[in-house]
Amino acid sequence: MSNTGSSPSSPSLDQPFQSFWMGGYEGADHINKHGEALDMVRSSGHLDGLDDDYAAAAALGIRTVRESIGWRLAEPARRRYDLERATRIARAARRHGIQVLWSLMHYGTPPDIDLFDDALIERFAAYAAAVADRLAPLHDVAPVYTPINEISFLSWVVSSSADIWPYRPPEDGRGSETSGYAVKCRLVRAALAAMAAMRRVDPRCRFLHVEPVVHVVAPRDRPDLAALAAQVCEYQWQAWDLIAGRLEPQLGGQPQALDLIGANHYASGQWEIDTEHRLSWDPRDPRRRPLADLLDAVWQRYRRPLILSETSHAGEARAPWLHEMANEVQRARWRGVPVHGLCLYPLIDRVDWNRTDEWHHSGLWDVSDSPRETPPRERRLCVDYAATLARWQRVLPSPRAEGHQ
Repeated sequence: MSNTGSSPSSPSLDQPFQSFWMGGYEGADHINKHGEALDMVRSSGHLDGLDDDYAAAAALGIRTVRESIGWRLAEPARRRYDLERATRIARAARRHGIQVLWSLMHYGTPPDIDLFDDALIERFAAYAAAVADRLAPLHDVAPVYTPINEISFLSWVVSSSADIWPYRPPEDGRGSETSGYAVKCRLVRAALAAMAAMRRVDPRCRFLHVEPVVHVVAPRDRPDLAALAAQVCEYQWQAWDLIAGRLEPQLGGQPQALDLIGANHYASGQWEIDTEHRLSWDPRDPRRRPLADLLDAVWQRYRRPLILSETSHAGEARAPWLHEMANEVQRARWRGVPVHGLCLYPLIDRVDWNRTDEWHHSGLWDVSDSPRETPPRERRLCVDYAATLARWQRVLPSPRAEGHQ
């Protein structure tokens, strides 16, 4: 069997993804806590190197990718849309036989939009319709969109931290105990309005709703916080439940709106309540919950096709992390969970949001971080990460174990 996994095929209604092995290009476009406007697609050199990056991804068997359009970047003035970037990406992807899963909003908003104001709902729907109109002719099959990337995270971060400008939390903010529920409801309304607007333009549209899957525990010396930890852990379902109409049905959510599910998971996605300490992955904290269990919980709750839509680690941990994540996806598939894809995110290394001179070294390719090269163009394949990918491509998406336990 080829080490590039299953050969690409055209997506269908039942299988909307072209390939099981996927990659994502970091696309956050918000203004960070220092007031710096981010454009992660450009800062990695990806925007200037689309053809090279897509050719390299395809050569390694990655033929479905996640890309962000960025609302802040695409609407520089009220109702004036600049979608040339999305058009460039779509055309480059077509040249290389790559399927793009589009994110319309990756945290950033136009300068006159406030996430605490309902005015964003109609504005976002109008922008979404413009995107659908521009990209429809560039898709031979149903395009797949994520209206708002990680509603849960975005709602939390603007309600409890200072990481996204200009939002500042109340002085009595309580870390992960804050749900940001009011913002979640507003963003869900915006996502639902966007979906309706896009389907009026292009009825083929499919929607992938991407949220983190997490696990929260009480500190070892505070068993009395177990109930609070369980409550915070339940927050992870709120955005999906709102979209599906399980919560606040008056917002317009309904089961069919929860079309496709993307579950993001990183090592930092498991922590202690109150202390906010992350549960160690290496060495292993026994309180960590296996990814297969998290994916199974998503499937049992919603019964919708899903992908592992973001996962990665940094430095030398990249290869062993991928080995564990792939093994867990395989275990979930053995249980009957329809995991349709595993997305390495990011494919190209990214800078830190708030320390923009520091690189995470979390990509399948590292980049030149020389200050003389801006944006960077050099790509350095992480050899052991790529070898682990090739090893697992001989196994997944086949349901057979072939020696991986």
